[in-house]
Amino acid sequence: MDIALLDYGAGNLTSVRKALLHLGAKFSIPVSPLDLNSSSALIVPGVGNFEATAALKHGWKDAVLKAITRGIPVLGICLGLQWLFDSSEESKTLPGLGVMPGRCTLLKCDNYNGFGTFKVPHVGWNTLHITRSSWLMDGIKDGDQVYFTHSYAAPVTSDCIASTTYGVDFASVVQRQNVSGVQFHPEKSGEVGLKILVNFLAKTGKKN
Repeated sequence: MDIALLDYGAGNLTSVRKALLHLGAKFSIPVSPLDLNSSSALIVPGVGNFEATAALKHGWKDAVLKAITRGIPVLGICLGLQWLFDSSEESKTLPGLGVMPGRCTLLKCDNYNGFGTFKVPHVGWNTLHITRSSWLMDGIKDGDQVYFTHSYAAPVTSDCIASTTYGVDFASVVQRQNVSGVQFHPEKSGEVGLKILVNFLAKTGKKN
């Protein structure tokens, strides 16, 4: 069984594919929700507006939920992480997958500890603050840096395993049982990002 790399037209698919190929991972891009029935793991990438997740209908959402119930590892990247939550204020009427409670909100960066205004979107390298242990973060140190590009972010809840500060604190890595997500782009985050992908692949048992 392959890792399913979900293509719903929300960007960064090519860069994630390159990273997986570099790591020797066996993956495929499902063309039908039924394809997820035979997948060993699932990656939901994405950049851009939350409205892009509207494409994950016509059986896709139900298929993802069934895959989660089946217990396979799931990883959301950037917009893919935000989709795991109940909703986002970027699209007030469009629900998320709802496997993690909470609403994603616009980064509020007017003034932080006297440092003045932070530009939104948040683009560039920033620091991970590990909040609890997780297999996804094996080998990652508190203070390691990764690459972000986003305007909306998930809240820091009990599902947060690492946070980042940019005007406000937000969840940069989340995990609930077999479902995890990263707000940054591991495929563009050097050795730290690749290590996180390696940890995910090791959990799937499908790394060659």
